[in-house]
Amino acid sequence: MQSTQDELRNHADELVDIREISVDKDLPKEERIAAFIRQIKNPYRFRCGEFVVNACFAGNGVTLEECLQGILR
Repeated sequence: MQSTQDELRNHADELVDIREISVDKDLPKEERIAAFIRQIKNPYRFRCGEFVVNACFAGNGVTLEECLQGILR
């Protein structure tokens, strides 16, 4: 079990910390979204400090685009 925890920790070190993401709010919406995705690399799995965030969405819930729009406003 220890090797699995170590592997997860190593992979977490490779994730982008969302606190380091910076998007120019003067850009048009599509460009802000593209800039965010370029920087975060994987919007479904990233870090926030020492915490790993795994995002998933229900089939009938808010779309990823709607969530990103809320973040980038």
